[in-house]
Amino acid sequence: MNDFIVDQSYGSNSFNEATMRERLPKRVFKELKKVQQGKQELTLEVAAVVANTMKDWAIEKGASHYTHWFQPLTGLTAEKHDSFISPEGDGTCIMEFSGKELVQGEPDASSFPSGGIRATFEARGYTAWDTTSPAFLKQDQGGLTLCIPTAFVSYTGEALDKKVPLLRSMNAISIQSVRVLKALGDADVTRVTTSIGPEQEYFLIDKDFYYERPDLLLTGRTLFGTMSAKGQEMDDHYFGAIKERVADYMRELNQELWKMGISAKTQHNEVAPGQFELATIYDTSNVSTDTNQLVMETMRTVAARKELVCLLHEKPFAGVNGSGKHNNWSLGTDTGRNLLEPGKTPHENAEFLLFLAATIKAVDVYAPLLRATAANSGNDHRLGANEAPPAVISIFLGSQINQILEDLSEGKIVKAKEGGKLELGVNSLPKFPLDVSDRNRTSPFAFTGNKFEFRMPASSQSIAGPSTALNTAVAEVLADMADRLEKASDANAELQKIVAETFKAHKRVIFNGNGYSDEWLKEAEKRGLPNLKSTVECLPELTSPEVIRIFEKHKVLSKVELESREEIYLEVYSQQINIEAGVMVEMADKQIYPAVSSYMGELATTAQSLKELGVDAETQIFKLKVLAEKLKGLKAASEKLAVEKAGALETEGSLAQAKAYREKVFVAMSDLREYGDALETLTDRDLWPFPSYEDMLFKL
Repeated sequence: MNDFIVDQSYGSNSFNEATMRERLPKRVFKELKKVQQGKQELTLEVAAVVANTMKDWAIEKGASHYTHWFQPLTGLTAEKHDSFISPEGDGTCIMEFSGKELVQGEPDASSFPSGGIRATFEARGYTAWDTTSPAFLKQDQGGLTLCIPTAFVSYTGEALDKKVPLLRSMNAISIQSVRVLKALGDADVTRVTTSIGPEQEYFLIDKDFYYERPDLLLTGRTLFGTMSAKGQEMDDHYFGAIKERVADYMRELNQELWKMGISAKTQHNEVAPGQFELATIYDTSNVSTDTNQLVMETMRTVAARKELVCLLHEKPFAGVNGSGKHNNWSLGTDTGRNLLEPGKTPHENAEFLLFLAATIKAVDVYAPLLRATAANSGNDHRLGANEAPPAVISIFLGSQINQILEDLSEGKIVKAKEGGKLELGVNSLPKFPLDVSDRNRTSPFAFTGNKFEFRMPASSQSIAGPSTALNTAVAEVLADMADRLEKASDANAELQKIVAETFKAHKRVIFNGNGYSDEWLKEAEKRGLPNLKSTVECLPELTSPEVIRIFEKHKVLSKVELESREEIYLEVYSQQINIEAGVMVEMADKQIYPAVSSYMGELATTAQSLKELGVDAETQIFKLKVLAEKLKGLKAASEKLAVEKAGALETEGSLAQAKAYREKVFVAMSDLREYGDALETLTDRDLWPFPSYEDMLFKL
């Protein structure tokens, strides 16, 4: 890979627009573009030509198989490989790929989580080609496979994946945004698209250390472990010089992503030792969701080649920063305008403030929903410190925009850039620099100049869930605004009323200060902002009457589909805690207890020898007593955890079971860890059965 030339290799494994323009007949290419733009339906004739061209391109590259690549509710990706081979009667074969095979597949749906939508014996599911997301070639040691991004639905039409509701939500927000813009006199816009620029945080550790830790191997995080003498307090890792081994990993990671046309752009050391970040350039929400899944998968694949392991858990190491996924979200028109860009003209200013106000209201009203989409057991450990936002959702606007909205809502005079009173649609806003304020790393939802950064999503999660919820919530607010604007005799005057009323009614969600402070949590409570601290508190919000209402209204998810997701995510939470608890008990009983007992035996032998020599052995005896006490506590805590785990496992009802794991098992795990970590600090390092934090975080 030393001869990799970026501009020649970029997108070489992507069946992107440039490749299609070059290879497809002009008529077919134009037809497909209209399909991608939502202007017409895909015909089987067009699909057949695209399929044959795609097959020829893939075979030329060395592929022999194709797969419908989809994203079931496991949160991971799935694929079933089929070859292009079609046997002939004379013992030879031809290579075929039909339009029908491109457009639709039929993987077995029975073993994927459905939350009760499908019974085990009801196996049929369908994958449908997402024409707007480029097909790509995925490379591994076995060769190349043509991957076709698809949606996944049941035989009866329910969404069984992350992509279907995301695409529906993108359509919903487009419809309502276009309504608003047309009511304001913009007849040119026919589609509004949401875009995401995700930032992915991750840890790297040496493979040998990983396989010596059952907790990392089976759960993705360390269930025992004390922080080394040095952590992240010196801030010397953040943006520091990248070590050669890591730089080599990043180089190959970029090359693999670039070949698939994934625009990996920014990479750097993160705050915690052993932690890093990769950011990709903006793309439409569905394409960014696809590429982010590929980023995570490729991170793991390349790490394995380099004798490393990539950890995507939200909190693999206690005591240092956890990992998140920052979703930079924006709205753009098909005429090229960013609706969250303040702009330079009165018309753009008015649009900006209206869409800004709509987002503020959506985040305030549907904060519990947004919080639920960022909930998993790993994020329960991460949120609230070390540059992760608190569980209370608030919006950071910065002082300049906040003051403009405050003055507008109070009917005060606002200075325009030419001077005089600011009246939307008459004078323009003060000219904003791109960065209108400082960044606030403690804010869950921060305006950063021409986009919002949702900092709460978990590093291991798909970005589809948070994006779907945000799109749907904003679509609902825009629908109400469109109703008012369409009925108004003076749309501009009505717009001003809407902006002022909306900000005044929902400014409680605006907070520009330190989100980690105790004062803010008290203030948030006074304001009535929800503080959903755990996954178990969050997930029932997915099926609240209001959430069901807006999701059904905008045809994103039905009540049944929402209920299935709540069921699945509660079950996943319980399973994750159950596995963690089981691993903890085994580590305590089978590794820590024997190791400490062995060390105590050595100490006892040493103490006895010293006594026989007439030397004071009080130090050894004292340490033996401390170890004995802690070891006794470890054994008792392990037994208690086993009991609580068994009790939770027998609890009926998904919500009741998840609560049992949270309120009993989770607490028992914390107690057991306290004893285990105390024993690590007391035991001879050479006898401790696991690699230490110092080993894992600093030896790269």
